[in-house]
Amino acid sequence: MRFDGRKSDETRQIKMTRGFTKHAQGSVLIEMGDTKVLCTAMVEEKVPMFLKGSGKGWVTAEYAMLPSSTQTRKNRDIAKLRLDGRSTEIQRLIGRSLRSVMNLEALGERTVWIDCDVIQADGGTRCASITGAFVALVDALNAVDKLTPFETYPLQGMVSAVSVGIHEEGAILDLNYVEDSSCMVDMNVIMNHKGEYIELQGTGEERPFTAKELTALLALGEKGNMDLQNFVKETLGSDLGRIEF
Repeated sequence: MRFDGRKSDETRQIKMTRGFTKHAQGSVLIEMGDTKVLCTAMVEEKVPMFLKGSGKGWVTAEYAMLPSSTQTRKNRDIAKLRLDGRSTEIQRLIGRSLRSVMNLEALGERTVWIDCDVIQADGGTRCASITGAFVALVDALNAVDKLTPFETYPLQGMVSAVSVGIHEEGAILDLNYVEDSSCMVDMNVIMNHKGEYIELQGTGEERPFTAKELTALLALGEKGNMDLQNFVKETLGSDLGRIEF
C-alpha cells in the first residue's frame, strides 16, 4: 500500500466535469487525485498555411500552469516573453497524441485548438491533459457535427495517458508529486484503444533500468490506460457511438 492507501496498480480517483466553461465547444475539468486541469477545445474554420488548399484539418495544443497551481508561485511565461521548454514539450505531446486518433481529411480545413491549463498540480499533469483533452475534443467535434454534419466522423479511436514509475517498493501506477519526485525511474505511457503505444517517455532519474523493469512498467501503463479509457467511455455515454473503432 502507498501512503495515500492505493495499491501499486491503482490509479488515483478520477473525475470529469463536461461543459465546464461556457464559450468553448468542448470543455472538461479533469481531476486525477489532487491534479486538476481545465481542457478546452475550440474549432476555427481555417488551417495553418502549410495545409491551406490540402483539404486536411489540424489539431494543435497549448499547455500552461497557472501561477497558483504549485506550492510556490510559478511565474507566467509572458513574464519571460517566451514559452519555457517544458511547456513547449508538453503541448507538442498533447497535439501529437490527439492527432494520432484523428482523420484529418474528414475534419476538413478546420483547426481544433486544444488548451490545457493546470489549475492544481500534484503530478501527472501532462497525462491528465491528454485524457481530458480527448473528451473535450469529442464534445467540440459533436458541436460542429450538429451544425454541419461530417460525411465521415473525424475521430478514429480513443487516446489516454498515464504515468508509471519505479519506487523503493517496486513499480507503481499514476504517480502523484511526492512519488514522482522520489522515483528512481519514471515514464509516461500514451496509448490508443487498441493497446498500441502512441508515445513512451521514460527516464532513469536515479539509476538505469532493466528490460524486466521496463516490461513491468509497460504492463502497468497498459492497465492504467485501459482503466482510464473505460472511465472515459462511461463519461461519454452515447456520444461515443460515432467514433470509428
